[in-house]
Amino acid sequence: MKFTKKKMTGESYRKIDNGPAPQHFQNATSELISEGKIREDKKNYAGYLQYKYESLKEPELDLLTSNELQVINNVINNCSHMHANMISDYSHGDVPYIATKDREIINYDFVFYRDEKFSVREYDD
Repeated sequence: MKFTKKKMTGESYRKIDNGPAPQHFQNATSELISEGKIREDKKNYAGYLQYKYESLKEPELDLLTSNELQVINNVINNCSHMHANMISDYSHGDVPYIATKDREIINYDFVFYRDEKFSVREYDD
């Protein structure tokens, strides 16, 4: 798999207590809802308001490169068994999260300093 130094989504992430959060999530979901591409469902779960999103349209996968699709599938394969607390704990061990002050935007360049547990790159010895 070939990697570039370019962000896949162009999004910036902020360090918050539960892990990295996309800076423009609310804007993106509002836009997708208004375009009829997703539906937002809210319900009370264990005393917390839970948001779930359902896709109403097929994704346009041709907008992604084969490498990008492979990265997405690898993340799904590696993390889909995790519940929210597990993902939060996992994210707290990653260099970009560790190296960022609370509530600050995470510097994208930190992804190039990950340890083996978090890195998706393969390096020659």
